[in-house]
Amino acid sequence: MNKVIDHSHVFTVQVQYNSDSNYIDNIKKIVEKYQGSMEQVQVKIEEGLVFENINIGIEDKEKQQGIEKAIAQLGGGDIVERFQEIMKLHEGGKVEVTLKHPIVTKDDLSKVYTPGVAKVCLEIARDEQKAYDLTIKKNTVAVVSDGTAVLGLGDIGPKAAMPVMEGKAALFKQFADIDAVPICLDTKDTEEIISIVKALAPTFGGINLEDISSPRCFEIEKRLRAELDIPVFHDDQHGTAIVVLAGLLNALKVCNKKINEVKIIVNGCGAAGISISKMLLEAGATNLIGVDREGAISSNIQYDKEHWNEFAKITNPNQENGLLSEVIKGADVFIGVSAPNILKVEDVQNMNKDAIVFAMANPTPEIDPALAAPHVRVMATGRSDYPNQINNVLCFPGIFKGALYAQASDINNEMKLAAAKAISSVITDEELSETYIIPDAFDTRVVERIKTAVAEAAVQSKIARKTN
Repeated sequence: MNKVIDHSHVFTVQVQYNSDSNYIDNIKKIVEKYQGSMEQVQVKIEEGLVFENINIGIEDKEKQQGIEKAIAQLGGGDIVERFQEIMKLHEGGKVEVTLKHPIVTKDDLSKVYTPGVAKVCLEIARDEQKAYDLTIKKNTVAVVSDGTAVLGLGDIGPKAAMPVMEGKAALFKQFADIDAVPICLDTKDTEEIISIVKALAPTFGGINLEDISSPRCFEIEKRLRAELDIPVFHDDQHGTAIVVLAGLLNALKVCNKKINEVKIIVNGCGAAGISISKMLLEAGATNLIGVDREGAISSNIQYDKEHWNEFAKITNPNQENGLLSEVIKGADVFIGVSAPNILKVEDVQNMNKDAIVFAMANPTPEIDPALAAPHVRVMATGRSDYPNQINNVLCFPGIFKGALYAQASDINNEMKLAAAKAISSVITDEELSETYIIPDAFDTRVVERIKTAVAEAAVQSKIARKTN
């Protein structure tokens, strides 16, 4: 892999990466996958960043696009040209405020602002419910973070978290035409976050909590749901859980298995893993085992993490013990929200026939899909360059659109289950296959299907203010 030899097509990728990352090793694996070779030509090192030209040789030009796309998905670095393009896209932020009605005359000004606006204020003062009709509350969501668990970057602070929250706001607008406001808080104090969000709540029709570290995220969401009269939704937990359930419902159809009969392993017992598990139990799962670095979570063990003790009470009914490689034996389903390459080929071979594997660690899954493919019936990841991408963007625009439409006071379990079933229903029985269990993020049917199902569930569970 040191020299580019015996290949008819050679191209150069200029990359930048963190000097302490395994970025180059991952590029080597990608090039090997495409039966290529590579040569590194170091350019410079600046403040811990390495800049290199990588000459890549392959048999034909067709493989270049696949290699470039795979490199673009890697964490720890970036293609320089792509990096510059990304930076330009973010200049000045990605969202802006625009006017619904232009203000061009004094008459316009008197209606939009004083004195005309006073009449509107008095209407709302007499009946606060009219805020939904007469202000942005009807269609506006706050995207709130403290910057403590941003993507795979960890605690990078509120300013550095802002591009992600802006991106989330952009997705709300693009996919559901919901106006979302990114709000990054300069505090990690649980009580202070709760207090600030409660004080901001009158402006918004819903609160989307984002990238707040575990276990504080549990308490923050629980308290805000109890103390506010608008939906509060932690997407890292519930958005992931809803899309996983949607994909699993269809994967089980493909394999002709039932959710109440299969053995499910959920690897990674943080916010996402616990929420996924609860969602699957709500949908009818009976034999589900949560696994973390310490092994299977079991009620016969006392943990320092209280949320694990609570989790243990509702999972692992047969009290199985041991590490992942032990408890995965005989499992029908593996769901990973954990770390790269922790699932081995022999682990997959020890699963039941027609195994289902959702390896969702990003950017590198728990197992390389190419290694798992011969041994599983359905394979899903969190990546866009493989079939069956489990992506939160399938969920949060539609579930908020339905909740806002119904003017719901909460997003409850009934609404979450309705959202999951709505997503899975987009794929017809005729379309369903091993490589198509979940719709694409750009499928225009998804948001409207979720909106309708969620609004109906809100009405039926009696938390909707608007019932028609």
